[in-house]
Amino acid sequence: IPNQQENFHVILENIVTSVEETPQAISTKVTGQIPEWINGSFLRNGPGKFEIGNDKFNHWFDGMALLHQFKISKGQVTYKSRFLCSDCYLYNKENNRIMVSEYGTVAMPDPCKNFFQRFLSRFEIPHNASVSLVTYKGDYYACTESNFMYRVDPETLETMKKVDWSKFVAVNGSTAHPHTDPDGTTYNMGNSYTIKGAFYNIIKVPPTKKKPTETLEGATVLCTIPSIERTRPSYYHSFAMTENYLVFIEIPIKLDLLKIVTGRLRGTSISDGVYWDSNLDTIFYVIHKQTGKVSATKYRAKPMTTFHQINAYEEGNFLIMDLCASDNGETINNYMIQNLRKSGEALNEVYNKMCKMFPRRFVLPLNVNDDTPCDQNLNTRPNSTATAVKIVHCTHEDLHGEDLYKYGGLEFPQINYAKYNTRPYRYFYGCGFRHLVGDTLIKMDLEGKHMMVWEEPGFYPSEPVFIPSPDATEEDDGVLMSVVITPDKDKSAFLLVLDAKSFQELGRAEVPVNIPYGFHGTFNATAHVEG
Repeated sequence: IPNQQENFHVILENIVTSVEETPQAISTKVTGQIPEWINGSFLRNGPGKFEIGNDKFNHWFDGMALLHQFKISKGQVTYKSRFLCSDCYLYNKENNRIMVSEYGTVAMPDPCKNFFQRFLSRFEIPHNASVSLVTYKGDYYACTESNFMYRVDPETLETMKKVDWSKFVAVNGSTAHPHTDPDGTTYNMGNSYTIKGAFYNIIKVPPTKKKPTETLEGATVLCTIPSIERTRPSYYHSFAMTENYLVFIEIPIKLDLLKIVTGRLRGTSISDGVYWDSNLDTIFYVIHKQTGKVSATKYRAKPMTTFHQINAYEEGNFLIMDLCASDNGETINNYMIQNLRKSGEALNEVYNKMCKMFPRRFVLPLNVNDDTPCDQNLNTRPNSTATAVKIVHCTHEDLHGEDLYKYGGLEFPQINYAKYNTRPYRYFYGCGFRHLVGDTLIKMDLEGKHMMVWEEPGFYPSEPVFIPSPDATEEDDGVLMSVVITPDKDKSAFLLVLDAKSFQELGRAEVPVNIPYGFHGTFNATAHVEG
């Protein structure tokens, strides 16, 4: 709708506007009633500064990481934020210009360096950790997809220590979406590059520390998978996990390593080396968590894009994997800031080119062998329209009805992770995307594929996080939290708390400072102490 997109032009400009940090906790205005059993901090991460001096970043993902804390106790909420003191933030700030190249932004050479120093600076690795906040061994880390993470204090949001994955395992980066077993063992993925080509690695991190000062000590590579194309590995943002297996999805969004490495010399950014190849299949690799053995069965599907998995679990001889996906891969580079500042038909064109993500289910048979018949649907689960045919070619089942289309699909999926990750489940939650950022919150019921929606005009909710109630007996007993941005109103963003069962608002905490639209976060529960 042109008028909607025209109004949205103003909103997008405000979303990519820099804000100041709020390092000292401030009070919020609570309306409604936030349940008193919620005790802890809702932590968020995302870009918050889009220019340094007179230099401006080109891509939304390049903005300097801003950490947020909503501290909740006895129905009241305080807010604070701090910029992550990453090396690139400090270096940029010290020089009052963009000194470190990012995903979509190339830093101009420092005129104070000699030619050789300027040549070497072209090969720096960006590590502005603005994507998420995750935990390893009980510590919180701000992270992106490079080698480097930053341990942060969840109480003060201060940056404590830079940690380099490559000092512990032979990888060049990791995802911002690790998975954690009930015992605290954490799994992640990272690439490695050798003269034989690019490889994908499954990483396993032990659950506890042997010394208080530990970070990633004890991390090991569980298995290594070669890229189908030696010099053009696939991009991946996350992976799936069940009780006994991990699933890596090799999608046709490719990284041209030669272009990326030489791009710094040619003055082009990393984004110039990222492209979609619709001629390639999607491949699912199934890895056993205990042995690290990769299944000999190659599961294939038509070309698709997926960034976030919803859940995965085993049922009988099947691995059920639910994810948000699209048949189109032209998406990442649409978030260049010049696109977000377009208006009218130009903005419509950007949105219409975006791939719309919808929830899908794949069913992978685990007992495929030489005797398995060909040309026969191996998915024998009742009431499932997903198929799997040897050489296992998979088609998906839609996890939604027709009503989701009018909300632009669903992304940022979340579940009751603590109790239902790797297990059969009924509900998931996410954002609807009728614009370039989320504009609704959605609850999907897999029994009947019914949905509930929260929306208010001019309000833009971010990724919801589920928090179970202390006396929960059902999967959706608890609340959903989302930071809602109101970019057409000054200083009126708020923390929204919904009853997860009814999807009705319980309360909100309005923050008297501007907050940018962020990416991911987590809830840090505080142990209840009787007075």
